[in-house]
Amino acid sequence: MGKLLSLNVGRDRASEHTDIGRTAIDKRPVEGPLAVVAPGPRGTPGSSGSALAGDQVCDDRHHGGDDQAVYAYSREELDLWQRELGRDLHNGSFGENLTTVGVDTTDALIGERWRIGPQVVLEVCATRIPCRTFQGWLEERHWMKRFTRQALPGAYLRVITPGEIRAGDEVAVLSRPTHRVTSGVVFRALTLEPDLLPLLLEVPELGAHQRDHAAQRLRG
Repeated sequence: MGKLLSLNVGRDRASEHTDIGRTAIDKRPVEGPLAVVAPGPRGTPGSSGSALAGDQVCDDRHHGGDDQAVYAYSREELDLWQRELGRDLHNGSFGENLTTVGVDTTDALIGERWRIGPQVVLEVCATRIPCRTFQGWLEERHWMKRFTRQALPGAYLRVITPGEIRAGDEVAVLSRPTHRVTSGVVFRALTLEPDLLPLLLEVPELGAHQRDHAAQRLRG
């Protein structure tokens, strides 16, 4: 049994590191409770792009939607980066909505389901690929290359059962599929280890965008 250490939301702000000049990567902890509802397909008119009430997605061409509804990263992985970078990383520093403790995020299986609090059920469905917004936000030299080499991407989840969550809620893994494709495996396949790409086509729970991207790369 793990725990939701922090629930983090962000509002849009100006940024020179995005094509549209805005970002909501600056996520800050809130106690909640917050409503969690599937936002709809990416770019749905009137949707914030995020499953969490009060959270925003600015670049809805590349982020947000049902298959990137919630982003989770573990405190254990943030602590690893804290030591490596020699700087404090508050909960939400990586733009994550959920900062967990005692829960595998990078090693979560695609299709794994979590219950958070008494109501909400989420399903792991995609990985995070670093972008120049992330690079600009952290202001670390060669950050995208360093993040890629470390291969600790956390995980994106879709909403299965809506409800409310708050900081301090228990996180329970309800079910795991029988395959071995984790968020970390998807990350490695789409970045430095293309030999893993065929595995991604065998996982129907993987978000359509990343599954289609894998298929396109395999076709050459």
